[in-house]
Amino acid sequence: MQEPLLGAEGRDYDTFPEKPPPSPGERTRVGVLQNKRVFLATFAAVLGNFSFGYALVYTSPVIPALEHSSDPNLNLTKTQASWFGSVFTLGAAAGGLSAMVLNDLLGRKLSIMFSAVPSAAGYALMAGAHGLWMLLLGRMLTGFAGGLTAACIPVYVSEIAPPSVRGALGATPQLMAVFGSLSLYALGLLLPWRWLAVAGEGPVLVMVLLLSCMPNSPRFLLSKSRDVEALQALAWLRGPDADTRWEFEQIQDTVRRQSSHLSWAEARDPHMYRPIVIALLMRFLQQLTGITPILVYLQSIFDSTAVLLPPKVDAAIVGAVRLLSVLIAALTMDLAGRKALLFVSGYAMGWGPITWLLMSEILPLRARGVASGLCVLVSWLTAFALTKSFLLVTNAFGLQAPFFFFAAVCLVNLAFTGCCVPETKGRSLEQIESFFRTGRRSFLH
Repeated sequence: MQEPLLGAEGRDYDTFPEKPPPSPGERTRVGVLQNKRVFLATFAAVLGNFSFGYALVYTSPVIPALEHSSDPNLNLTKTQASWFGSVFTLGAAAGGLSAMVLNDLLGRKLSIMFSAVPSAAGYALMAGAHGLWMLLLGRMLTGFAGGLTAACIPVYVSEIAPPSVRGALGATPQLMAVFGSLSLYALGLLLPWRWLAVAGEGPVLVMVLLLSCMPNSPRFLLSKSRDVEALQALAWLRGPDADTRWEFEQIQDTVRRQSSHLSWAEARDPHMYRPIVIALLMRFLQQLTGITPILVYLQSIFDSTAVLLPPKVDAAIVGAVRLLSVLIAALTMDLAGRKALLFVSGYAMGWGPITWLLMSEILPLRARGVASGLCVLVSWLTAFALTKSFLLVTNAFGLQAPFFFFAAVCLVNLAFTGCCVPETKGRSLEQIESFFRTGRRSFLH
């Protein structure tokens, strides 16, 4: 029970404050200082997304090189190239499926750290490949790691971030994935394909070293009845001068109410299935925009067009534009709102970063680990179908055919955003969950 108003202590109930309220600039500086540990933990986690973005587009410069390879064991046909490009997404789907278990079994942080094992093994296989099977297995392992991190990192970031910066930090997984892709494109101008795989090992090692010093998600720790560790983790994340009592009690109350396992009867309740269905459809429609096959075959696409610059340079330019767009989205997401950017911006500013953020925000806590893995599974199975068929469709009908399809999907996405996607700007995860439970839309608008 809350204390009476007159018995409460603190600045909120001080009728005659001794100090004037801080200016906006002072509040910003205080917020940065209080959140610096959250920023550090987020950076450590999203290095997994950097590796994911790097691995995703690894084939862009490598496929053209292997199609002209003098080694008969590595010379790729069009069919083999389509498998080399698309098998990553099968691995990512398997990683998303495993996240449905690992996210709640090991926790978000340890699941992210575990992804380093298949990632490092995959890069090593591709670096030393002497046959197609080593290339395909390496791609599948790095894809598995990418699918696992894609499901775990957004949840981890959303659970450690305060509402005031969750939008900006929620865009960092996509930002780092794009930065990883740009790094691959840039290194592709300088390094042969085997050394590109060797270079991919570095971020994986740094991620493990940094994350080993970071706390786990307070919400996950509370769900495992590790209350003391959860309070310590929250206190560390918010800084020594922050009063975490109210936030801890709010999280504790939410976790306590949802500590039991989700039954099938409860899963049919609208407040449970509605946010899950919205997240699933967002991930499905995001992939139908064609972003994965475009990035995987980017250099090959430029090879088939009459561009002025070399295809490698064009791919690097696309990577730089994507990075700038995601950076703008990260800086404006908490000001303009999620839905506004989904409506008015392109993929890199809207459907790229925001769908990942919204997935982690709207999924109910009791189903968050399983549901986020399911979203990644659906996403990457869709990506596999598109990536495997892309080269075959373009060879049969020309490059314009898939791009007309992608344009039509973007129109569908606009209608879906207007009808189904809630605005979550500035709201705590508990408030968002309360909205789906009560149906009250007032606080979301």
